[in-house]
Amino acid sequence: MEEGCYPVLLEEDCWTDLQTTNQRVALHSKLQDANATLQPGQLLGEVISHEIKEVGQHILVCAVTYKTPTDEKMYFRKFFKFPVTKPIDVRTKFYNAEVGLFNNDVYLEAQIQNTSATPMILEKVVLEPSDFYTSTEISPPLVPAENGKKLFYLNPKDIRQYLYCLRPKTADYSLNYYRGGTSIGKLDMVWRTNMGERGRLQTSALQRMAPGYGDLRLTIEKVPATAKVRQTFEVICRLHNCSDRSLDLVLTLDGSLQPALVLCSTSGVQLGQLPPNSTVDFTLELLPVTPGLQSISGIRVNDTFLKRTYEHDDIAQVFVT
Repeated sequence: MEEGCYPVLLEEDCWTDLQTTNQRVALHSKLQDANATLQPGQLLGEVISHEIKEVGQHILVCAVTYKTPTDEKMYFRKFFKFPVTKPIDVRTKFYNAEVGLFNNDVYLEAQIQNTSATPMILEKVVLEPSDFYTSTEISPPLVPAENGKKLFYLNPKDIRQYLYCLRPKTADYSLNYYRGGTSIGKLDMVWRTNMGERGRLQTSALQRMAPGYGDLRLTIEKVPATAKVRQTFEVICRLHNCSDRSLDLVLTLDGSLQPALVLCSTSGVQLGQLPPNSTVDFTLELLPVTPGLQSISGIRVNDTFLKRTYEHDDIAQVFVT
C-alpha cells in the first residue's frame, strides 16, 4: 500500500479474501490491526502465505478503509484474478496377485506426470496404506542424494512410475471381505519447482475392487516346476468357500481334456461340507506321458446342495522332460 500526496490514517477494516468457485477464504494479515498513519510516499505491506487446494479461477480481493486529514472516510477495493492449474497428474492401476499363499496381495502402479510448464523435483512420494494393509515400495536400488533423500527431476510432461505391494495385515479376513471394494490408502506427494516453491498433493482414498471369484475359489498350494515322463507327481490344491453358506462338495476328474497327463487320483471323492470362509485341501496324482509344457485341467467340484458344478481348467502348468 502506497500513499499519495497527503497523509492517511488506516483503520482496522483492512481485509484480504481469496475466492474460488466453491468457497471464500479470509486471509488474515497484520494489516487488519495496523491503525497506522502513512506519510506521502510511505509503503506498508505484508507477505501472506496460503495453501491453495483447488484448481480453476481464483480471485484475490483486497479492501482498505482509511481516513484523510480532513477526517473523510474513504474506501477502495482491488481484484486480482489468476488461474490455478494442476501441477501434476496422477494415474493409478491395480493388479491382483494370484500366486500361492500370497493370493490376496495387491500391486498398485502410480504414474506421476509433471503437467506444469516448469521443471520440478519430486522430494517424496509415499503410499499411506489403510488399516487393513501394509505397503512396500518396489524399486531398483538407487544412489541417494547428499542429504540421504532420493530426489527425482521431472521436466514438463515427464512421467515417473512407482510400484507398491500391499499385503493384508491378517489372513483371518474372509475372501468374501476382499471381494468387495476396499480402501487401499492415499498417495502423498511433495515436490519443489525450479524456483524453490514447495507443493504438496494427497489423493483421496484409493479404492480397489478385487476380482469376483464366485462362490468357490481354487488355488494351487504346491506344484512342481518340472516332472519326468512316466513318473507320477503330486499337486496340492485348496478350495476356498467365498459364499455365505455351507457347500457340500464332491470332487470329480475329467481326464479327456488333457491326454498328455493321466489323472491317477480317484474321482468322486467326498470333500464334505465346507462352512463359509473355510478351506479344504486335496491332492492330485498325475502321470505325464508326453514331454513338453503341459497344462492341468479337468478338475470338477460338485455342490450337492444346489446341484451346481464348478469347473477348474488350466489351473497350473508343468514342464515334462
